[in-house]
Amino acid sequence: MTASMSYLGDKPVHRIGFGAMQLAGPGVFGPPADPDGARAVLRRAVELGVDHIDTSQYYGPDVVNALIREALHPYPEDLRLVTKVGAERDARGGWHQAAEPHQLKAQVEDNLRSLGVERIDLVNLRRFERDQPDGREPALEDQLAALAELRQAGAIDLIGVSNVTADTVRTAIDMVGIGEVQNPFSILDRSDSPVLELCRQHGVSYVPFFPLGSAFGGGGPRALAADPQVGGVATKHGVTPAQVALAWLLAQYDRLLLIPGTSSVAHLEENMAVLDLALDADDLEALAAVEPVRVGH
Repeated sequence: MTASMSYLGDKPVHRIGFGAMQLAGPGVFGPPADPDGARAVLRRAVELGVDHIDTSQYYGPDVVNALIREALHPYPEDLRLVTKVGAERDARGGWHQAAEPHQLKAQVEDNLRSLGVERIDLVNLRRFERDQPDGREPALEDQLAALAELRQAGAIDLIGVSNVTADTVRTAIDMVGIGEVQNPFSILDRSDSPVLELCRQHGVSYVPFFPLGSAFGGGGPRALAADPQVGGVATKHGVTPAQVALAWLLAQYDRLLLIPGTSSVAHLEENMAVLDLALDADDLEALAAVEPVRVGH
């Protein structure tokens, strides 16, 4: 296994995949202004070695899955498609919890249909416990049991969890065994370090979202560009601050997988070039001094 390769569950994948959320219209709702351009990004991603695409039926809804199918079906044999369930959109694009066991099963069926596949490589259960710690949501055990039934039936290969606490990760590992955890984590927001460590202990893949920090909470590319430590490493290597931040993530754990998203081929190629950026001990020492920005979830 080379430095550019890792595992999604038991499946070998390149460490940089593609997050397809940004291919939808504004607010991840409706079609993009340039559907041909979106399909071109997907095709170029696969040309560059992407074999792990993260999507969801509620991106659009249906829009992103349809673009993936139009651009890439019949899919390359080694392409791993990952989706998530547990939410739905209203007519105005609002996001709502939809996570009762019967809803999860229906959403998996929607993803199978819209992607044009008989089995999905991994389905993440998207919880709301980090967004709404005092909110009510269905019992985790019932949700996991529903996904385990679909796995037994052959509709799902692996189960993952997203936007979750360490306690939920432990329960999911014990109850069904999981292929990944997908949580917010970046050099600017390291608050999920305990969950990352839990994944390391159990050999579970970790897939950070908001890998550059969330612009909603003071992170994002501008904050990275303003950080002197990140800027210094970027200047040393002749790369962008965002590339440094992504390379730092890869250095944290050998089963950490990136799914940066973009609707631009040029930006896609910049993201993929991170695999060629090797941070040395001096770089990592400098980056350890980056001041975290506590990002709201």
